[in-house]
Amino acid sequence: MTTPSAVSGASLRRLPPLTSLRAFVVAARQLSFTAAADELFVTPAAVGQQIRQLEAHLGRPLFRRVGRSLQLTEDGRDLLPGLARAFETMVETLARLGEAADAATVRVSVPPAFAAKWLVPRLADFSASHPGVGLSVAASMALVDFAREEADCAVRYGAGQYPGMHVTRLMTERVVPVCAPTLIDGPEPLDHPRRLAGRVLLHDDELRDDPGCPDWRMWLRAAGIRDIDATRGPRFDQSNLAIEAAIAGQGVALTRLRLAEADLTAGRLVRPFGGAVPVDFAYWFVCPPERLDRPPVQAFAGWLVAHCATL
Repeated sequence: MTTPSAVSGASLRRLPPLTSLRAFVVAARQLSFTAAADELFVTPAAVGQQIRQLEAHLGRPLFRRVGRSLQLTEDGRDLLPGLARAFETMVETLARLGEAADAATVRVSVPPAFAAKWLVPRLADFSASHPGVGLSVAASMALVDFAREEADCAVRYGAGQYPGMHVTRLMTERVVPVCAPTLIDGPEPLDHPRRLAGRVLLHDDELRDDPGCPDWRMWLRAAGIRDIDATRGPRFDQSNLAIEAAIAGQGVALTRLRLAEADLTAGRLVRPFGGAVPVDFAYWFVCPPERLDRPPVQAFAGWLVAHCATL
């Protein structure tokens, strides 16, 4: 029995090009260069060239024209079964390899802002603590249809009502004003909410999805300020964009504290005054119960809960 190690480099060099062998198998099954070209996403001329290359390598014809139809020669009929089995073996082997890789990968759907500002900066820790588990992250605001989409689990910001799912609350949230450190210095330091009258207000429109979450108008009113136009300033449909605008010194953003924490810790942002407002929504780990049995999903869920518990 021939083992893989017994196939020498010299033997492999004597093989014709793989593309010509593949073109032959498909053309022999279709008995049409045009149909084979459609299947292989090449032109019929390219298929014909690959077949001629294989015939030249073997020194014998593999097809013949009979009227307008294409038929295999006797040599072509002899060659086809062995090559077809070889390609089937390659496909099966590669599929098993892909299944093994998929089995050790967690596919998670997360909101874009959570991915950019919370999850991605911590991925190195997950990889270090779980070196055998791969992670595939898809950023999306939409609820996941686990029956149709390639996702094992999700992180969602909401009320936690996901019928039929395994749901774990990860962490609560508060809304705070944040800005670049440069905005609190100078002759008119940003040391009181009244100073916002001379500053650009950055609006995080993701906050509108939470019915219990304040916008600038509500936050200013709670601070006792009613003479500032709370509608002025640019709007952003994702929290991470509002945060990045604040980091760039473009104004003061009212945004979620959890998403701004890394930038606050690094000094890229500051909280010019208090006023953190708790909100009703929270971050949740969501997963179909049957997928929670997969060890990689358990590993990711455990890591996620442990990291959120430290906040």
